[in-house]
Amino acid sequence: MISPEIPHRIRPILHLLPSNISMVQILQIILDWSEVWALLIPASVLLYKKQPVLHRPVVFYVRFALIINILIDFIWKFKKVLPYQLNSNNWLYNLEAVGTFFLFSSFFIQLDQPFLAKFKKLVPLLFVVFLFINFGFNENFFDYQKLSSRLLSVQAISLLFYVLCYFLVKVLEDVEVDIFTSDFWIVTGLGLYVAINFFIFLLYNELTIHMENFAINLWNVHNISYIFFNLFIAKGFYEAG
Repeated sequence: MISPEIPHRIRPILHLLPSNISMVQILQIILDWSEVWALLIPASVLLYKKQPVLHRPVVFYVRFALIINILIDFIWKFKKVLPYQLNSNNWLYNLEAVGTFFLFSSFFIQLDQPFLAKFKKLVPLLFVVFLFINFGFNENFFDYQKLSSRLLSVQAISLLFYVLCYFLVKVLEDVEVDIFTSDFWIVTGLGLYVAINFFIFLLYNELTIHMENFAINLWNVHNISYIFFNLFIAKGFYEAG
């Protein structure tokens, strides 16, 4: 439910739809709400699986993202009844992008892998500099019309850097070492998510201007990848402890 300005995001809830709704429409509604219900998958594992200290940033991410995405969908659903200045959810997407980066960068730094260890600790500082320059001089964090494709793409490529470093270390490990650890599943899910969505984030605002229908359908790719991302997190939580 990317922007309140995109008409296809303003859809009624399933029980308010006509009885002759098609399976395609039902599937679309499921995908539209996936940014909320997909997070309930790893959240449900947390109810009976205590997580190690190493997973705390990821656990906090699940809770943080769930709250943010509920607010995003609330604004999307009640856009027409909210005051004009409160009916844009774009700034929440920006906030989620910032929070996601810092939580997962903290997770990777805590893994304490030796490869580029100092630079990994420097990346969050570089990200702060980027935020200051971008939102201080170029973009508006609270832009009503659009979210920041620049922020989302920089976040994705930065997290992809951490993911590639992680897997490079795994490749260089002894072949007898079991790589299928709980952190492996979490990193794999994150890697798939950011790799698939980097170019979507980078080009999304331009696509909504010049190829709106294509952009609408393309966001479904994001939603599907987000579901798999949360499935991998749930797998990581389940294997922990």
